[in-house]
Amino acid sequence: MLSVNEAYGQCHTVIKYHSKTFAKAFGHLPLKKRNAVWAVYAFCRTADDIVDEGTRPAQELTVFKDQLHSFAEGKLPEDNYLWIALSHTFTTFDMDLQPFYDMIEGQHMDLVKKTYHSLDEVKHYSYHVASTVGLMLLPILAPEKKDRLREGAISLGIAMQLTNILRDIGEDLERGRIYLPEQVMSDNGYDTNMLQRGEVNQAFIDTWEAVAFEAEHFYKKGLASLKDYPLDSRLPVKAAALFYREILTSVRNNKYEVFHEKAFVSQEEKEKILDTMVKG
Repeated sequence: MLSVNEAYGQCHTVIKYHSKTFAKAFGHLPLKKRNAVWAVYAFCRTADDIVDEGTRPAQELTVFKDQLHSFAEGKLPEDNYLWIALSHTFTTFDMDLQPFYDMIEGQHMDLVKKTYHSLDEVKHYSYHVASTVGLMLLPILAPEKKDRLREGAISLGIAMQLTNILRDIGEDLERGRIYLPEQVMSDNGYDTNMLQRGEVNQAFIDTWEAVAFEAEHFYKKGLASLKDYPLDSRLPVKAAALFYREILTSVRNNKYEVFHEKAFVSQEEKEKILDTMVKG
């Protein structure tokens, strides 16, 4: 069996490969908290990969949920780095299981729902696949104030997921998924046929900006609660939020080309954001 340190090491490898943004932001945490964040991220990544890359995603997601049931009952589902690291995290921190179940429910949505009518539906989805991550992390990042910080964490999750949606429009289309709400597209004179053709016109820009406006509202709401985080967690949470928010700027700088390019925030831009935060 892997040692706990080896298991955390593999979780860290997962986050470094899949999300340089989160790896960079949360790399500033003290070791105990940092390892626990890596374990939570590995859980979320595993659920996400089952849906996006699994050969039989519905069955695989059911197996994964069954493993979570076993874990909740105090059993190690298998000799696997994820469950070893997560078991240690649950022993170290007063974790809440419900967000882990809600995350799996969110992944299941991707198997049964390919389009969204309203922004409220998209926000409901965003809670399940992204806000849940914040709720998983609260007992690690701010154990004394996790209840007080709940709404702020939910807001940041929605903001980040809306940002993902706005960045990944082309990639999601290739998977047969449209997260831009039909209602918002219609209100701005855009439709799914234009979307399928990859048309970047004023109607598309207006649609994109309408969703971006919502994202920025939730960033502001979430960041307002930063003062309630312990000092050692405050910088990483703020960095993660600001790194992600900067993706919106990158898309705008790319003239809203989201069908054939993936916007990203460069290492240099992240360092500038961090430098500004530290000086501020």
